[in-house]
Amino acid sequence: MTGETLSERILRENEAVFEAMVRHRFTTDIEGGHLAGEVFDRYLVYEGAFVDTAISIFALATAKAGTIEQKRWLIGVQDDLANQQIAYFERTLAARVIDPSSFNLGDPRVKAFCAGMLDIAEKGAFLDTIVAMFAAEWMYWTWSKRVAAAAIADPLLKEWVAMHAGDTFARQAGWLRQQIDEADASLDDAGQARLSAVFGRVQALEIAFHDAAYGNIV
Repeated sequence: MTGETLSERILRENEAVFEAMVRHRFTTDIEGGHLAGEVFDRYLVYEGAFVDTAISIFALATAKAGTIEQKRWLIGVQDDLANQQIAYFERTLAARVIDPSSFNLGDPRVKAFCAGMLDIAEKGAFLDTIVAMFAAEWMYWTWSKRVAAAAIADPLLKEWVAMHAGDTFARQAGWLRQQIDEADASLDDAGQARLSAVFGRVQALEIAFHDAAYGNIV
């Protein structure tokens, strides 16, 4: 499509799976005020484990970055993950008296997500990792800014949503999108299609990961 940026192409080609994720039961349950406490507890354990993995993912991206400006930004992201988000999980797990060992971190949907994202970062080029994390962060920002307007009674859940709807997270998601669009001209159609497939793969992994938060709840 004439005048279409690479990020626009990626979002257009993956509209169905992206919408399936941003309208996932997990997000609509929060929006409707009926997310079960046990689902949130399980999600906290699973997502906390992934955030730890995300630090490694961004470290791999830093090693493959082409400019010092990119490296500085990515180091800042790792700092935020380690000192803001991980701190949130530590504090929230303690406040909710959650023992992570009582949850099944071996759930294949959780393992597939963490392993799949790490595999992209290890085996792919710099842009593969950028697209994978854009897929995750653009998705989180999209549903969180919608859900943030809802009445969320649980202050810790409200804080988590607000964290992803806020300006700092929006800038991070926007930076990832900018890296994709700046690389647009250097990629042929096959290269662009490959990155679009990475985005779709991540959304599918995210959907299964969020399903896992429900355990065996129907």
